[in-house]
Amino acid sequence: MKILVLHGPNLNLLGTREPELYGSETMEDINGSLRVLATDYRVEIDCFQSNHEGALIDRIHQAREEKVDGILFNPGGLTHTSVSLRDAISSVSIPVVEVHLSNIHAREPFRHHSHIAPVAIGQVCGFGSIGYNLALQGLLARLRS
Repeated sequence: MKILVLHGPNLNLLGTREPELYGSETMEDINGSLRVLATDYRVEIDCFQSNHEGALIDRIHQAREEKVDGILFNPGGLTHTSVSLRDAISSVSIPVVEVHLSNIHAREPFRHHSHIAPVAIGQVCGFGSIGYNLALQGLLARLRS
């Protein structure tokens, strides 16, 4: 089974960007933790980060060609603005779990709406970096049921 982990804009700055909000772990720390968990679950993990919406869309399209089974996606700020990412997810028919380090529903009002949530099978937010592990467990449970 193949799982794609997508990190959106500014997530390359994790560990140094507002650690009081996003924690002190880096994106590579999160990816490493996911790879360990993936080994336990006998799945393949591929991680990709971009600060560019088009690159994320291209990677979602490529996932279909690669026959990726599921996607964990933290779209960052694009969560609240990108209809194009929503359409890309909808067009590939790959189960997606939306992930956020912070609780987007307890933050500024503009962050309360997600364009991704309606086309995702679930959303995990507010648990910091462990949320990625929870999202992977949930995604795998859904895929294997």
